[in-house]
Amino acid sequence: MIRVEEVSMLFHQRDNKPHMVLEDVNFTVNKFEFVCIVGPSGCGKTVLLSLLGGFVKPTTGRVLINDIEVTAPTPNYVTIFQDYKLLPWRTVRKNIELGLEVRKLSRKEIDKIVDAQIELVGLSGFEDYHPSEISGGMKQRVSIARALAVEPEILFMDEPFGALDSITKEAIQLQMKYVLKEGKTIVFVTHDVDEAVFLADRIFVMQPTPGRIHSIVEVNLPKAAPKYTRNFNILRDQVLTEMAVVSNKSITERKR
Repeated sequence: MIRVEEVSMLFHQRDNKPHMVLEDVNFTVNKFEFVCIVGPSGCGKTVLLSLLGGFVKPTTGRVLINDIEVTAPTPNYVTIFQDYKLLPWRTVRKNIELGLEVRKLSRKEIDKIVDAQIELVGLSGFEDYHPSEISGGMKQRVSIARALAVEPEILFMDEPFGALDSITKEAIQLQMKYVLKEGKTIVFVTHDVDEAVFLADRIFVMQPTPGRIHSIVEVNLPKAAPKYTRNFNILRDQVLTEMAVVSNKSITERKR
């Protein structure tokens, strides 16, 4: 279980003026739960994900995973960032197997895991390509496969499908909903409200200046429910309404 307690994050801008990015953030994520975080640009979603993954420490408060305070990244929870972070000198296959190399696995075991992930994300035939030879969407699929290959307990995902074309995005969303999320806890940042409603068990709506959790929307849809049913549309409209509230609040506060 993930627990965020009284977390605030203060940065200093170029003019050395303090900027409170996050303030008094509190929430829990249950084991095997899929939580999506949505909110206007600049509300601190990516900073919050970096805190959860252990890449930065909060100014105040703490993040706990399984009752242990998070102080650094570990292989038990993997973060997928927007910018891929692939090693340019390694092929698709070699990038995917990166996290497996520290384990005491045979070459046959590694190949079996990597082959399964390559097939899962639709990269068969591109195993020996380097990052400079593939598209942005394919690079993102490599980063997803690399994260899944190490079988983490928790996935933190920052706009992971943003660079994918619409057909590939739909296919990966379906895989995420029915296959990839099984046995995993996932915290997923997205700007796509339809994606959030389709994937999540709960949706956290963040407000900006400073960033905090404004509201939580429960997604009580059957697992096999397709997009754009009546209940899906009702939930989507609820999230969009919450997003409009926080956006209007932000505009009003900036005008003061």
